[in-house]
Amino acid sequence: MQHNTVQKDGGALRQKVENVQLYVNGKFVDAMGGASFDNRNPYTNEVINQVAEGRSEDIKSAVESAKLAFVKGPWGSMKVAERMKYINKIADLIDEEIEEIAMLEALDTGLPISQTKKMTARAAENFRFYARMVQTKLHGDAYAVDDEFINYTVHKPLGVVGLITPWNAPFMLETWKVAPALATGNTVVLKPAELSPLTANKLARVIHKAGLPDGVFNVVHGYGETAGAALVAHPDVSAISFTGETVTGATIIKNAADSLKRTSMELGGKSPLIVFDDADFERALDAAVWGIFSFNGERCTANSRVFIHKNIKDKFIDALKERVANITIGDPMDPSTELGPLIDKGHFQKVTEYIEVARKEGCEVIQGNIPEEIAMGNFVPPTLLLNAANDMKSSQEEIFGPVMSVIEFETEDEVIEAANDVKYGLAGYVWTNDMKRGHRVAQAVEAGMLWVNAQNVRDLRIPFGGMKASGIGREGGHYAMFEFYTEAKVIHVAMGDHHIPQFGKRK
Repeated sequence: MQHNTVQKDGGALRQKVENVQLYVNGKFVDAMGGASFDNRNPYTNEVINQVAEGRSEDIKSAVESAKLAFVKGPWGSMKVAERMKYINKIADLIDEEIEEIAMLEALDTGLPISQTKKMTARAAENFRFYARMVQTKLHGDAYAVDDEFINYTVHKPLGVVGLITPWNAPFMLETWKVAPALATGNTVVLKPAELSPLTANKLARVIHKAGLPDGVFNVVHGYGETAGAALVAHPDVSAISFTGETVTGATIIKNAADSLKRTSMELGGKSPLIVFDDADFERALDAAVWGIFSFNGERCTANSRVFIHKNIKDKFIDALKERVANITIGDPMDPSTELGPLIDKGHFQKVTEYIEVARKEGCEVIQGNIPEEIAMGNFVPPTLLLNAANDMKSSQEEIFGPVMSVIEFETEDEVIEAANDVKYGLAGYVWTNDMKRGHRVAQAVEAGMLWVNAQNVRDLRIPFGGMKASGIGREGGHYAMFEFYTEAKVIHVAMGDHHIPQFGKRK
C-alpha cells in the first residue's frame, strides 16, 4: 500500500513514500518469492522505499490474469463506447493527481519538477487522444469486386500485450503505451524500469480507482533479466512494446522470435543538430542547449552531436560556454532547478567515464559547476566536448547524459555525411533560413524524425520512432492502433452465386 505525505523542507517539496507492491488481477500483492529491492533517491542516494521484486512466477500469474480478462472477462467483448468511458475516467483521475505524480517522478528520477509537471499533463492527453481516435478512426476498408464480392477489413485487439518501459520520463512513456493498448481492447502486463517504480505504481492506483475489470491491467516490478525476460518469453503474450537501450532491444527481438510475437522497439539515439551560418542564432542556441540539457540529458532524442558551421563556430561556442556556466543545478524538487542528478550511481559512472574518454581523445572539456552542498547526488554538470570529431567514441556512442559534442563543418554535403555516419537514426534538427536547404538536409539525414527550425515538439497524430539501430516500428497516432495494437482481419462475402470449380463431379 502506498501512502504519500507532502511537507515543506527548506523551500523544496519532499515526500515520504511507502513500499510498492505488484498489481495483479485487480489486487496489490507482494511478490510470490517475497523478494524486494531498494529504491534510491538520485538526489541524496538514500533509500526511498522497498519495491516488490517480481520474477517469472509473478509474470506467469499476471499473464494468466490478463488472458482470462481478455478471453472470458468483459474487456475483450465490451462495446467501444463503454470501454472509452473507462479510458476517459483514467485521464480525469490523472488530472486530479498531477501534482502528486509530478512530485513522485521528480523524487524517483532526479528530473526537475518544473519538467515533470509538463510531462504528467501530457499523460492524461495520451488517454483522451486514443479514446477519440478509437471512436473516430478505428475502422476498416471495404471493396466491391465485380458485383460478386464485397471484401472488408476489421481491426481486432491482439489479446495480452507486454509493455516494457524506461526510467527516463517513465509516467509519460508508460501512458504512451498503456493508453493505445487498453483503448484498442487489449489487456496489459506492464514491466516498468526497476529504477523508477513510483509513478508506475501510481498509474496502477489510478487505473484501480477507475474500476477497470480485474486482470485488464497488471504491473510487475522487477529486473529485465528476470521479470522482463519472462514476459518476452511467455507464449500467451501476443506482442512486446519496448522503449530502452539498443542492445537490450536486440535481445528482446531475438527472444520474442521463439513465440513469433510482434515487437515494437524504440531504442537509442545520437541525434545531430545542424546549425548553418544563416540560422537564427539565438533560437538555434536556445534549441541546442535545451535539447541536450533538459531531462538531465537522459533523452533518446537529445541533440548530443551539434554541428556548427565554421563561419559561426567561435561565436556559437562562446555562447554555449556562457549558457553552460549559468544552468541552475540542484534539488529536483526546487522549481528553479534546470538540471538534476542522473538516475543512479551506475549511470553516473558511465557518463563520467565517457567524458574522460573524450578528454583522452583530444576534446577540450568545458563543464558547469556542481555546488558543494549537493555533491551527494548523482550530478554530472552540463558538459561541452569541444574540438570533437565525428569518429570519436564520444561522438559515436550514446552517452545519455548532459554531454554535447561540438563539431565543426563547412559544406552541406560534408555535414550530411557526418550526420549519417553513426549507427543510430532516431532524430535530427536543422537550423537554416534557406528553406530549400532545410528540406534538402532534413530529407537526406538518416533519421525517423527531423525538425527544421524547431525544437523537439511532437504531435500525437504522427509516428514516433527511428531507423537503423534506433528501432523498429513506430508509436503514436494510427500507427500504434492499426500497425501494432490491433490485428487486421479480412472478411470476404459473396453477393451472388459466383462460379466455383466442381472438382470430382461426374456429368
